[in-house]
Amino acid sequence: MQQTVMSDVVVAGGGPAGLAAALSFAREGWAVHVVEPAPHTVLASPAFDGREIALTHHTVHWLKQYGVWEEIPAEAICPLDVARVESGSLGGPPLIFHAPQQSEATPEGEPLGYLVANHLIRRALYHVVRRTAGITLCCQERVAGYHTTREAAHIQLASGGTIQARLLVGADGRFSAVREMAGIGAIVHDFGMSILVCRMRHLTPHDNTALQWFSEKQTIALLPVASDGGMGDVSSLVLTLPPDEIARLRSAADEAFNAEITQRTDERLGLLRVVSDRITYPLKAVYAHRFHGPRVALIGDAAVGMHPITAHGFNFGIRGQECLVQELSAGSGDPGEAAALRRFEQRHRRATFPLFTATNAIAVAYTRDDGPFPLARRAGLMLANRLTPFKRAVTRMLMDPI
Repeated sequence: MQQTVMSDVVVAGGGPAGLAAALSFAREGWAVHVVEPAPHTVLASPAFDGREIALTHHTVHWLKQYGVWEEIPAEAICPLDVARVESGSLGGPPLIFHAPQQSEATPEGEPLGYLVANHLIRRALYHVVRRTAGITLCCQERVAGYHTTREAAHIQLASGGTIQARLLVGADGRFSAVREMAGIGAIVHDFGMSILVCRMRHLTPHDNTALQWFSEKQTIALLPVASDGGMGDVSSLVLTLPPDEIARLRSAADEAFNAEITQRTDERLGLLRVVSDRITYPLKAVYAHRFHGPRVALIGDAAVGMHPITAHGFNFGIRGQECLVQELSAGSGDPGEAAALRRFEQRHRRATFPLFTATNAIAVAYTRDDGPFPLARRAGLMLANRLTPFKRAVTRMLMDPI
């Protein structure tokens, strides 16, 4: 019979939100077990997954505080200086966001944010977690079930082992098993679309500018990537189309793919050439009905899985775990205290729900081409361009200053 392991916190999921939460809990002196199905070798050297993460200033500050930022190669970090939004063949002026010249939170010359490949962030978090006292990584393992008493959560592992902890944290993705075990429902918005991501090389400089535009039956983004020393610049393509179109493009020969993407992007960056694997994802947004239960909390995509249009999903993951640990640390000292979990939910809901609903509404409006939607998009961009307070508010949201 296997002996029950004792811990303060069990984190289900060794993705970015889960590993970040482990670091935050450990700094407060709580013992943490991270339960992750993947082996150590995968966490130590994650494969390229196509995703470029737009990091806000607040997120970068957190990564620096915990020694994660220095683990990311400096040459792989691309500053984001400009964000440019356009609307299809109807034209009209683009909506352009620049970093403010100077503020207390962002000194003069600071960019809107930074773009870093997701697999590099995951690798950096793993290596910091491995050398942090108080964290035990249980790889090639998963949470099979749990039950709670007044004082603890008793977590059953797939291997047959048991961990008794005072809090179980679900950081296991949009289709969270922990969320389901806790009986917590979720809003699941299936857009009926898929996303293809890959890196494209081009001779026209990207000038550290993120391009996003909405044209008939497609949404395209080209995100700047740090120079790799090759000829020209590299950008990350994020293409949203119906699933059958994405499947066709994923399997197309390189020459045909390059020609079609160059045409779809209206040659904004000249001729494009694919230089990475093409990776696809279903487009679904998720928002949990609750972020906690008795001795259970949800963070990351298990709590809020954003549409990628705002590139804020990762930042919400960092904000969420930070908020959770702050509220628990300010409580009675019990990491599963119900009152502290309620405060966490209130704060995180206020921070995420308005942007979640607005993002979904924008995504629907900008992917429909029937009726008044195309003209409404153009009018909306023109109006937004003239509203300086609106542009300042969006810029602040994009930067999320410290």
